[in-house]
Amino acid sequence: MKLFITGGCGFIGSHFIRYILENHLEDSVLNFDKLTYAGNLKNLEDVEKNFSSRYSFVKDDIADNSKVMAQVAAYKPDAVINFAAESHVDRSILDPEAFVRTNIVGVHSLLEAVRKLSIPRFLQVSTDEVYGEAHEGSFTENTPLAPRSPYAASKASGDILALSYFTTFGTPVVITRSANAYGTHQYPEKLIPLLITNLIEGKKIPVYGDGLHTRHWTHVLDHCSGINTALRKGEPGHVYNLASGEDKEYTNLDIARIILSEFGKDDSWIEWGRDRLGHDRRYRVNASKLASLGWKSRHELQNNIAHLVKWHRENESWWKPLKSGEHKAYYEKQYQTA
Repeated sequence: MKLFITGGCGFIGSHFIRYILENHLEDSVLNFDKLTYAGNLKNLEDVEKNFSSRYSFVKDDIADNSKVMAQVAAYKPDAVINFAAESHVDRSILDPEAFVRTNIVGVHSLLEAVRKLSIPRFLQVSTDEVYGEAHEGSFTENTPLAPRSPYAASKASGDILALSYFTTFGTPVVITRSANAYGTHQYPEKLIPLLITNLIEGKKIPVYGDGLHTRHWTHVLDHCSGINTALRKGEPGHVYNLASGEDKEYTNLDIARIILSEFGKDDSWIEWGRDRLGHDRRYRVNASKLASLGWKSRHELQNNIAHLVKWHRENESWWKPLKSGEHKAYYEKQYQTA
């Protein structure tokens, strides 16, 4: 397959590109990425070296309809997979407009290209946050959408738009909605890498509110294999939830204490903060529909924390510039005329 992947320099997108090129030797990838603060070419240095004949990169914006149309028309992919997104809830509270542009306008640009150029598949990578809070039980694909942040609302809007294209035009849309992802190369504003890197730097770790907000977690490699399953086996017009098979749910305080224990530290290292506006109390995802296609998660969170601590200790050169802001300034300089 020829895959046109947007947002491939980000956390999940870069892992997915590597996963595809390592596991599907007949596939090739065009990575279309704007290189915002979360897009990092260093995530794919090994891919550029090892898979140069099957991998290429274009810097551009999915919200630019003409640029998207031109690149998709030139590449003639078998599938478009949209990882590109503004994805941090706190940022969406401070600047909702950026989320509307990328997560709604950008999805429209991609859908138009897929529709007009008759691309055989469009996969929209989404989030369980579109469902809102799970007061009890688990989200299924039939759970009504009830987003509670500008980020979640923008992703829900993109999903609804994509499904409307399937209903109206027959556009071959598939959507995946994942629980919280974790793994290496995750931008250090996210919970797990933020806590780990703060402790490496000798800083206290922040916890919102009472810390009892509960999440269902998915390792990034399970996320990649799940998206790949939906891409190749999913039915157009359908949504597939994606989550770990673990029964255990983790509060943010649980996560903090697991990480603290890896550093031999106690709760005195927690810095309690005011709760986030509109903070969802609990998420839990039922992924049995995707499992029926043969997908299975293989990673448990608690078994991977020690590895993540080790990785961050050994890769300070990767995450320190991101926390300092040097990364954004570097790429703005490198690509201002690209």
